[in-house]
Amino acid sequence: MIPDWKVVQDYLEILEFPELKGIIFMQTACQAVQHQRGRRQYNKLRNLLKDARHDCVLFANEFQQDCYLPRERGESMDKWQTRSIYNAAVWYYHHCQERMPVILVTEDEEAVQQYGSETEGVFVISFKNYLDNFWPDLKATHELCDSILQSRRERERESQESHRKEYPEHLPLEVLEAGIKSGRYVQGILKVNKHRAQIEAFVRLQGASSKDAGLISDILIHGMKARNRSIHGDVVVVELLPKNEWKGRTTALCENDSEDKATGESPSEPMPTGRVVGILQKNWRDYVVTFPSREEVQSQGKNAQKILVTPWDYRIPKIRISTQQAEALQDFRVVVRIDSWESTSVYPNGHFVRVLGRIGDLEGEISTILVENSISVAPFSEAQMCEMPVNTPEKPWKVSPEEERERRDLRKTHLVFSIDPKGCEDVDDTLSVRTLNNGDLELGVHIADVTHFVKPNSCIDIEARTRATTYYLADRRYDMLPSILSADLCSLLGGVDRYAVSVMWELDKTSYEIKKVWYGRTIIRSAYKLFYEAAQELLDGNFNIIDDIPEFRDLDETSRQAKLEELVWAIGKLTDIARHVRAKRDLCGALELEGVEVRVQLDEQKNIHDLIPKQPLEVHETVAECMILANHWVAKKIWESFPHGALLRQHPPPHQEFFSELRECAKAKGFFIDTRSNKTLADSLDNANDPDDPIVNRLLRSMATQAMSNALYFSTGSCAEEEFHHYGLALDKYTHFTSPIRRYSDIIVHRLLMAAISKDKKMEIKENLFSNKDLEELCRHINNRNRAAQHSQKRSTELFQCMYFKDKGQETEERCISDGVIYSMRTNGVLVFIPRFGIKGAAYLKNKDGLVISCGPDNRSEWKPGSLQRSQNKITSTTTGGESVTFHLFDHVTVRISVQTSRCHSDTIRLEIVSNKPYMIPDTELSHQTALLPKSDLVKEVTKSVEEAQLAQEVKVNVIQEDYQEYCQTKGRSLYILLEEIRDLALLDVSNSHGL
Repeated sequence: MIPDWKVVQDYLEILEFPELKGIIFMQTACQAVQHQRGRRQYNKLRNLLKDARHDCVLFANEFQQDCYLPRERGESMDKWQTRSIYNAAVWYYHHCQERMPVILVTEDEEAVQQYGSETEGVFVISFKNYLDNFWPDLKATHELCDSILQSRRERERESQESHRKEYPEHLPLEVLEAGIKSGRYVQGILKVNKHRAQIEAFVRLQGASSKDAGLISDILIHGMKARNRSIHGDVVVVELLPKNEWKGRTTALCENDSEDKATGESPSEPMPTGRVVGILQKNWRDYVVTFPSREEVQSQGKNAQKILVTPWDYRIPKIRISTQQAEALQDFRVVVRIDSWESTSVYPNGHFVRVLGRIGDLEGEISTILVENSISVAPFSEAQMCEMPVNTPEKPWKVSPEEERERRDLRKTHLVFSIDPKGCEDVDDTLSVRTLNNGDLELGVHIADVTHFVKPNSCIDIEARTRATTYYLADRRYDMLPSILSADLCSLLGGVDRYAVSVMWELDKTSYEIKKVWYGRTIIRSAYKLFYEAAQELLDGNFNIIDDIPEFRDLDETSRQAKLEELVWAIGKLTDIARHVRAKRDLCGALELEGVEVRVQLDEQKNIHDLIPKQPLEVHETVAECMILANHWVAKKIWESFPHGALLRQHPPPHQEFFSELRECAKAKGFFIDTRSNKTLADSLDNANDPDDPIVNRLLRSMATQAMSNALYFSTGSCAEEEFHHYGLALDKYTHFTSPIRRYSDIIVHRLLMAAISKDKKMEIKENLFSNKDLEELCRHINNRNRAAQHSQKRSTELFQCMYFKDKGQETEERCISDGVIYSMRTNGVLVFIPRFGIKGAAYLKNKDGLVISCGPDNRSEWKPGSLQRSQNKITSTTTGGESVTFHLFDHVTVRISVQTSRCHSDTIRLEIVSNKPYMIPDTELSHQTALLPKSDLVKEVTKSVEEAQLAQEVKVNVIQEDYQEYCQTKGRSLYILLEEIRDLALLDVSNSHGL
């Protein structure tokens, strides 16, 4: 089967069905998708071609001498593309010696008539006829095809009926390119402000055109007309308006677009403002939407088959689809896809794809988060699992004699152990330290040798590359690799032989200065699988904890004492070395930024009882410093061997203007924050300590974190060496080497390291290394997937956070009242940090009705007529009755926490100031805070409580259960386990749920 270019464009989601295999995609069709449907659709097509499960091929027909057809004078692009694809199909039929009939599927009726009977053995039919004749039992494809056809007929009919243009036409591509080159237009990525989606968007500049125009900031796009049918994420071309038409961004807190009028707030200083004149790349993807209620359907008009659905993402406009199932689907989250947005239509047109689940159901909401972040993680295929090694009681896995000869064996010479979160399954790093014969020390970092099992371009390697990372959500994880590797043969568990890639340094016994370093493949046997709390207890000298360490349980007293002394010495020595390494980075300006992990505590009925921020341990820093050291030295090694093809990680310095709020807030407390370099910033933050309120320093560090740029992977051949620097870690070169089980970037780095070792030994390089161009493309993909992983993790954690506070009596529940600290001022409210729960959010001082807050002597607040007066470090609310209350930066206030529910969007945390005085914690709550359950038990119990609550509601349909079994790969004890490894996301900032 060969699809025409129009079929590939319109029916790609059907072609993605696993039953449709062996499709031949012509180069002409693929290029049509790339040029007309944008990057996302084109990448979907590329991923389909790369997926070995579909067994599809790309035929470069325009580079084949007998297939290439020049475009004739006056011939339309559509006709030439169809003619080229048909000609290639005929050639393909003859190339196969006419043994196999070829079916060309097209939506062009003229092509069916013209070519249908021209060549015997080459059949030209419509796509719907193809499905009816060859896949009559594949019901899902027929329903989807009917939906797409209905949507197209509606568009064509409306196009004929409507002549009024709602938007100006986009300029032709050649005009846009010429305008960008001349400097008349600028290009960039459209970013819609989700709090004012109807009126405010910004274009983040790209390319040299912005420099030529003398622009250093984003361009404001004010209103839907100026946006001209572009959607969040599109690469657009913008024409600047005259300066007298420039507008400013709104500075008030805002929950929706109408509130600016209600509060009467004025915008900030005018900034460059423009209008979209064309789109270079569409960012259209699958969108989760909610159908209108029955009343809303009736209000939309007489034709109820054409429905406006509301996307879950505030930044996406409503989408018009044709359906007869609106009433049946009004309680569900549904996936739709945009087909077109004509200049005569106020809204884009789309079609129904599939149902996700009921609104408010845990599984439906989790599926929504996955779809919104373009995360599609199907179970590992049979072909991929066939490549996996076997490890069963009947056939246990063993170290091979060949590997024993080629690797350095550390099993009898080194005390190797791991320190991880309790209940961790994927142990990909272990440590060792010992004294050498010459008195010096040897420090070792040993990482699971994943690349021994995952060969380049194998089925499992292609799948891991597509996933790029393990996705950690609040109650589950989606593994990058099958569990036979991630939780077994590549997990460095205690007491079993495992393959590793090791970095070992010889250190001076007193100064800990590095004398030499060794890289290579090893065989290890971890002696202990420690959890962080146990390691910290041993470090602190509390040896009663050994009863909780399985490796000590069956030892006699003499052996137990000897092994305990050995282990305690190793942990202490590792900590000393880590302190030295950290001190050296501190001298260079390494930053200590704020992060909070939240524990979950349950009551006897297994309801979520408490959220408690977890305190960091010194042993966390010990392990982290050893991993940073290994990543740094591996980065240097692979760059020295492959200066134009190494994968490194850069963290560019932040823009100085992003630090303005940090400097102003610190100034309010009498501190000066010097942001000229990472060293001066780190020193300033260390000195900005208020002895009366330690929360101040935490907030300042959090604000510094928010000002940072994102760290990104890159190929060393794509930028100059001075751009390699990692600002946050204060290192000239850095990469990721220590977590190949859950990051594909680390797999690439392992292969580069093995190739570098082979190069040093003058041996043949067996690894398939990427060119600079291919590596840069891979880095872009990994960076994109990492952002998706971070966003989905944050969203899922916020989902559970809302579950914690939802449906509680706000007046009586202690959990809903807490102490908060004001850390930023806005024209109509303040931003508040709740140390108790690690939450940040907005609290209004002026509501939609124009009333201002009034705090009485009885610790209660109410809304009254009045006005707000804001200065740099304080804001005063004055009622018409003369009552006045002033809020200063870093004031402690009493805050009520509630959940703002939404049928169409995600629930959000809402904060309300109830008193301008600090909240006094009751004695009962203090006692609750001390009764912490072990973390692994909390993980298991929270998952149970959610499942039991859903079963009690009796709304969990079989379809959702089947979807869960299909897509949820790991569930249970891993809840929240690895949040601490992603520290830049640990401080949950819900302030973005309110306009800033």
